[in-house]
Amino acid sequence: MPRRIAIVTGVSRLQGIGKAICVELAKQDVDVFFTYWLTYDRQMPWPTAANEPDLIQQAIRNLGVNCEKIELDLAPPDAIDHLFDAVTTQMGPPSILVNNATYSTQTSLQTITGPELDQHYWINLRATTLLCVEFAKRFSASTNQASQGRIINLSSGQSLSAMSGEIAYAITKGAIETLTRTICHELAAQGITINAVNPGLTDSGWMDAATRASFLPRSPMGRFGQPEDAARLIAFLASDAAGWITGQVIHSEGGFVREKYD
Repeated sequence: MPRRIAIVTGVSRLQGIGKAICVELAKQDVDVFFTYWLTYDRQMPWPTAANEPDLIQQAIRNLGVNCEKIELDLAPPDAIDHLFDAVTTQMGPPSILVNNATYSTQTSLQTITGPELDQHYWINLRATTLLCVEFAKRFSASTNQASQGRIINLSSGQSLSAMSGEIAYAITKGAIETLTRTICHELAAQGITINAVNPGLTDSGWMDAATRASFLPRSPMGRFGQPEDAARLIAFLASDAAGWITGQVIHSEGGFVREKYD
């Protein structure tokens, strides 16, 4: 039986959740096609080396599966078709989609602008929605699928509490939970499950010393989430064992206390 094929978006950093997702899927004998966009990563305060996507690809291949990648901005109108055409041509029809790519900057009432809100919308909501739509279209049209289709979206727990200073990020990522619940019935009729995962506060290379000192007391397990924590949950939702789970938003936060201790 041929391996399943997964698309994972937003995979560019060795410490990132995206890379950990690819590794866990590969451990399940899933071939992986991932996207990355270094132009965005270079805007972030944490360093990302230009060769990290190459190193990630080799690490996945070392696990015995096929792995291809593409550098792609998901915002342009033709990006979604371009991605699915590339996956189908190079690997075959995908049966798993993980929407991990995100756009995030600090925005407050004093600093938010229309163009910055648009940037968040294009990636966090528009691209995620259209990726789900195109996946469903092509899954329905494809033949000899090895199993049900799987879509897993990444949320950030915006429904649980306020996210001060990140207006554009919070409202566009928060909509992912609504999207997941809204389209789950139509997708179920096509043999596709869709779920969303909130990975919680994850130590993926972005936290400085002050952030660690502020948030660690709010974790009753005494540690931050690791990329592998979210990745293992996502890999389970992508597996045959999760075939009866759909339309759910799962908060994988290790008991994180969202209100500070007194």
